[in-house]
Amino acid sequence: MENLIHLDAKGLVMLLMSAVFVNNYVLQKFLGICPFLGVSKKLDQATGMSIAVIFVMMLATAVTWPIQHYLLDPHGFGYLQTIVFILVIAALVQLVEIILKKYIPSLHSALGVYLPLITTNCAVLGVTILNISSQYDFVSSLINSLGSGLGFFLAMVLFSGVRARMDGGDTPEAFKGLPITLVAASIVSVSFFGFAGVIERLFS
Repeated sequence: MENLIHLDAKGLVMLLMSAVFVNNYVLQKFLGICPFLGVSKKLDQATGMSIAVIFVMMLATAVTWPIQHYLLDPHGFGYLQTIVFILVIAALVQLVEIILKKYIPSLHSALGVYLPLITTNCAVLGVTILNISSQYDFVSSLINSLGSGLGFFLAMVLFSGVRARMDGGDTPEAFKGLPITLVAASIVSVSFFGFAGVIERLFS
């Protein structure tokens, strides 16, 4: 616990911005590719999925960080991290779905199938594990999770717009469908490399 990274306000803002633009979980770490390619065909679907991911990322971090530092590590069960985190995330998604269905049915209907799909989104598991391996403290972990969720939202919305333009374009027959989608995704991913220097200069 004493080796945890504690960031000041400037460091937290830089961590947030970096998680959104520089260390984007979809476009740079290539986590959460399945929903990125499968649920980005329409803007409303991409938005609904992204909002649900942001919420679950924050909630999962708030639960898994104490479990790791106050339960697993002190008792020598750190090797169970992955399986415990998977079970926790799955349970949280189910709990959130039950609560929304009972108390906020309109929001539950709006999210539809996107909430259960988050259980299989490796970006959620990835952010919880990387928060631990990066030795962030609790607040920094939450900020990183928020930034990662916002980065997922940005990637989904941007790519939804790109796919809308592709549908109206004159795509060669050999590239129609998945091939042109992967080409477009790679170009969007490469474009995010330019943010690295910008973020560093802003906070230097």
